[in-house]
Amino acid sequence: MPSPLAFWAKQADSKEQRVTESMREIIFDTETTGFDPLTGDRLVEIGCIELVNRVPTGATWHCYFNPQRAMPAAAQAVHGLSDAFLKDKPLFPDKVEELMEFLADSMLVAHNARFDFGFLNHELKRCSRPEVSLERMIDTVAMARIAHPGAKHSLDALCTRYGIDRSHRIQHGALLDAELLAQVYIELTGGRQIGLGFADDGPAQADQAATSSGAQAGAIFDAPQRPLRAPRIFSPTAQELERHRAFVGTLVDPLWATEEGEAA
Repeated sequence: MPSPLAFWAKQADSKEQRVTESMREIIFDTETTGFDPLTGDRLVEIGCIELVNRVPTGATWHCYFNPQRAMPAAAQAVHGLSDAFLKDKPLFPDKVEELMEFLADSMLVAHNARFDFGFLNHELKRCSRPEVSLERMIDTVAMARIAHPGAKHSLDALCTRYGIDRSHRIQHGALLDAELLAQVYIELTGGRQIGLGFADDGPAQADQAATSSGAQAGAIFDAPQRPLRAPRIFSPTAQELERHRAFVGTLVDPLWATEEGEAA
């Protein structure tokens, strides 16, 4: 079974994206009026977090949108966004240029990503903008299913599994959920050992890393000399073999006996 890190690397490779020092990804989440844009549901919030080489840079993009339709009570119960709150918010076309500039051509990571891509592309289509290719999509639900088969794969469940604090998450919110998902994604792709790459950083950087960790450069290779020990002998003694034969002789109808009753 492939690891989630291998899954992520395979996705990046299949989309002709090289994992380099300048690898930029956008973690994003959306809130909507419902489940299906094809039946009239609209995007009402989007939150984006920038990662470079799987490290949050602090750059974010967040916006609420006026959906130009009533907010169903069931949807409002999830994210708390009411008609009164959204009525003075911009329309999606008013902010689409800023959003697309922030997304640029980066890979886009979302939880249950086809849902978020569906709403994003529907809004882009409504304002005659090109849709975002699904080739840029990385779905953390699919990654979690590989990493933890049979377990719960909700964002809350993954935060619990990885010890990520979500105590401040009273209701769903696009930017807050994107921040939590960024931490989950880092764990799914190998955790926070970001600096342990395969590239040769050179002796100067290696010495600096050793010094910063509290050790003198090269000290980790200065192992103390210890006397060689004689190899242990694990072969059974004649007495142990005899005791084993005596024990086997007490067994009744052993499975390895032949039809004639002789040991095979």
